[in-house]
Amino acid sequence: MGKFLLGILFAVVAAAAAGYAVLTNGVIPAGASVGPIWGEDWAASTDLHAVLAHDAPKEPNPVALSDANLIAGIQLYGKHCAICHGTAKGNASASPIAKGEWPAPPQFASDGVEDDPEGYTFWKVKNGIRWSGMPAHAGVLTDQQIWTLALFLKHMDKLPPAAAQVWQEVQN
Repeated sequence: MGKFLLGILFAVVAAAAAGYAVLTNGVIPAGASVGPIWGEDWAASTDLHAVLAHDAPKEPNPVALSDANLIAGIQLYGKHCAICHGTAKGNASASPIAKGEWPAPPQFASDGVEDDPEGYTFWKVKNGIRWSGMPAHAGVLTDQQIWTLALFLKHMDKLPPAAAQVWQEVQN
């Protein structure tokens, strides 16, 4: 039994040493111009889904659905989000910054988030997303502003005329 435990200990130490050698010798690509390594997409998406299910707000959006609030959300989006997530033109509006990120940020007019719970969107905007270019906005935007953004993103595919006009005018 002692030799078996010693063998397990040796295997763990050898794996840790090999992992350390890989990380400290630049074997794993760190550049955004290189695609993900094996398992990276799976690890990032699995973790994100688990964290959202556990930590994202479950309560309904406290910001009322109104033209004024949708327009306020669009204006916040234009100022803080369009540079990476595009405009009403969708993929055609991807900025050079968006094109240079890995993973590429979704262009919301093409790859919308309308089906996401607003609490998930709130959490992503507030906390950012590791292993992506999505920054945390907790120190930049208030919770009220983040909920207002979430309101717009939830309804961006079915905007009333006044809000739709403002959305068409957003530039990145």
